[in-house]
Amino acid sequence: MKRIFLFLATNLAVVLVLSVSMRLLGIAPYLSASGIDPGALLLFAAIMGFGGAFVSLAFSKHMARISVGAKTISEPHSPEEYWLLETVRNHAAAAGVAMPEVAIYDSPDTNAFATGMRRDASLIAVSTGLLRNMTREEAEAVLGHEMTHVSNGDMVTLALIQGVVNTFVIFFSRVIGHVVDRVVFRTERGQGPAFFVTMIASEIVLGILATLIVLWFSRKREFRADAGGARLAGRENMIAALRRLSALHPAPLPERMAAFGISGSMGKGLSSLFMTHPPIEERIAALEGGYSSMMPSR
Repeated sequence: MKRIFLFLATNLAVVLVLSVSMRLLGIAPYLSASGIDPGALLLFAAIMGFGGAFVSLAFSKHMARISVGAKTISEPHSPEEYWLLETVRNHAAAAGVAMPEVAIYDSPDTNAFATGMRRDASLIAVSTGLLRNMTREEAEAVLGHEMTHVSNGDMVTLALIQGVVNTFVIFFSRVIGHVVDRVVFRTERGQGPAFFVTMIASEIVLGILATLIVLWFSRKREFRADAGGARLAGRENMIAALRRLSALHPAPLPERMAAFGISGSMGKGLSSLFMTHPPIEERIAALEGGYSSMMPSR
């Protein structure tokens, strides 16, 4: 219930912020009695599409901490916290990025995630389950995986892709609604019910197709993050960490952080198209085969 409330509250805030911004900027409505203004519609779609993606990204660290109850470590209070901070610090130096915020959240699941709007202002959080269930070498590899998401700028890149597909979904769903309303139902002035019904239906269908594109990209980035984790912590350690995850079957993270966790949901057949992460056996095979020549073994 808490996660649902946060999801709805975030999206409502995004819509309100963008609506107010468009009014302040004096952006003309894209709908009129004579039809659609393509230029105004494209501008509206771009503001809503990119604005929504980047407003969500701007709040991502704050929302992530609330969603999982993560507590930032400013000063270590145990040998485990000291090790965690030093490992992230070493990875950050090797990756050439500023030291991220480091947090721990209480969960029996073995998982970790990275988020943040900029490479040099990121957050890396790990679960207590990961620290309990993995060896230090395996956990170091997981942290290297998350650090690679940060150094590659994956959060911003994914937001850009989300913004592009959002823009196309918003634009074309309204164009389709307008065409159906005018051509099929022959509405001559304004917009009839067919416009809104068709627009909503088109937005759902196009939204599903857009989601498939974003998730495909997310799965491809996981292979690069695994390769980066192997470079930072050793190929065998990264493979061992993935094998440990395969045996433990951790639950997926909340939706907004799922793409940048170490593990995601499982699926077969068509359901695999909606996974944020590729199957673990494919990730292990990539490290053992295709990427092995790129990475030193330690």
